[in-house]
Amino acid sequence: MELNASPENTVVLETPIKRGDSEIREVQVTKPNAGSLRGIGLAALANADVDALITILPRVTYPNLTKEECARLELPDLIALAGQVIGFLSPKSAE
Repeated sequence: MELNASPENTVVLETPIKRGDSEIREVQVTKPNAGSLRGIGLAALANADVDALITILPRVTYPNLTKEECARLELPDLIALAGQVIGFLSPKSAE
């Protein structure tokens, strides 16, 4: 998986995710490819459909979040991660 190491692709969570004895405070979002989008309607993703986001986030986050962790995200954190994913859907020519 190619990591986009730029800080603008990293979301600092308002509510860290507890995983065992550790906490995840930052999540990096990688650019989705066609394979990571399988089974997800682009319109649903572009409209920030929660089910679509819970499906794709485990595929495009580092550290890889689980579906269960994504379902438990606080709303501000979900919205921040959704913004990153949706931002990748825009063609470069639109920027």
